[in-house]
Amino acid sequence: MAQGVIKKIVAGRGFGFISGEKGDVFFHVSSCVDVRFDDLQVGQAVQYELDQGEPSGGRGPRAATVRPV
Repeated sequence: MAQGVIKKIVAGRGFGFISGEKGDVFFHVSSCVDVRFDDLQVGQAVQYELDQGEPSGGRGPRAATVRPV
């Protein structure tokens, strides 16, 4: 699993970004495991699996199974 820190949270829209080992990665509220999305904080260390997104029009990698470290 990759590791990073929460860079930005857009609580009203249910997504955020992780500053990871290979750049910034998008994550969605549905990706959170063992933690509530509302409990995540900017600067918090997390681990995640990298999902390459949808092949037909996806916007790049996104985090899956986001967990606090």
